[in-house]
Amino acid sequence: MKRALGLLEFNSIAAGIEIADLAVKSSQIKLIQAQPVCPGKYVAMFDGDAASVKSAVETAREQSKEFFVDSFILANVHPDVIPALTGATKIGEVKALGVIETFSAASAIVAADLAAKTAQIKLLEIRTAMGMGGKAVLTFAGDVASVEMSLEAAAKNVADKGMLVKKTFIPSLHKDLQDKLL
Repeated sequence: MKRALGLLEFNSIAAGIEIADLAVKSSQIKLIQAQPVCPGKYVAMFDGDAASVKSAVETAREQSKEFFVDSFILANVHPDVIPALTGATKIGEVKALGVIETFSAASAIVAADLAAKTAQIKLLEIRTAMGMGGKAVLTFAGDVASVEMSLEAAAKNVADKGMLVKKTFIPSLHKDLQDKLL
């Protein structure tokens, strides 16, 4: 049975709490995170088997109406995604850095999963919504060609959904900045 990761993002804290409760009650899923994020949004993240996660997301989307911002279902999430969400990634020297800034937490997490599956890069961090006006940013590192390939694929996916703020490629990150990022 494949494990899946799901996320729901709402523009109302009260509606988010109500709909997250409904989602958890409607399917066999485990709630990983449920909290308010800036600016007055609410995010609920959960895992379970792919069918249960899909059912929970569909139920929540049907009930959320004008409060819905974004969501995703990742049926086979890359193993680097969860550590990057918790800031637990350790990495050595950064040869090249990719940065993607998005308008939603969900789009950044999906972009991170796609970036990690596109080329041999290491996800550094996925920072979602807290203290950033509801936006999210992901950073990843690797060799120049791999970072460029992952950056283009992930940024295109986010841009196609209208959620891309900016993508940045830095081929040789200064050591002082690398120490601050890691």
